[in-house]
Amino acid sequence: MSFRAFNSKALSLSLGFLILFGINGCTWFARDYEDPEIQLTQVDLLKAKLWGQEFLLHFKVDNPNDIDLPIRGMTYAIYLEDIPLAEGETGRNFTIPAYGSTDFTLPVQTNMWRYVKDIVKLIKRTDKPIHYRLVGEVKTGLMFGRSVYISRSGEVVPKNFLPE
Repeated sequence: MSFRAFNSKALSLSLGFLILFGINGCTWFARDYEDPEIQLTQVDLLKAKLWGQEFLLHFKVDNPNDIDLPIRGMTYAIYLEDIPLAEGETGRNFTIPAYGSTDFTLPVQTNMWRYVKDIVKLIKRTDKPIHYRLVGEVKTGLMFGRSVYISRSGEVVPKNFLPE
């Protein structure tokens, strides 16, 4: 038997084992789990200038599973009424322990300049609440994870945030 024929058979045999074990491994990596519960717990205004604003969003993530759950990042978009304030992505990785919870923060920068007229109209009605909405996608798992979609909304009253 020539070296090439031996190499070809060894390569075929190796690929066969990899595929066989890979399929078995996929079921382990893609193990079914319950989606984590993700809550927006607090919003802090860090800086407010004409050309840009900085916020810090606080989240709590609860893992209802009996295994640790890796988080691989998050994409998000924030709206004030129908005005898009910010959107972005974070690649921050962390792991939530089995049956545990983890808090994390997400810095967000906005630029409301192009919507300043619309925002001023909203803020002038100081006693009327302004509707906000946060939508996002959290990537979970390792190699074959899945995404958890989040959507949170609420209202803010401008007079609670304006200086006297």
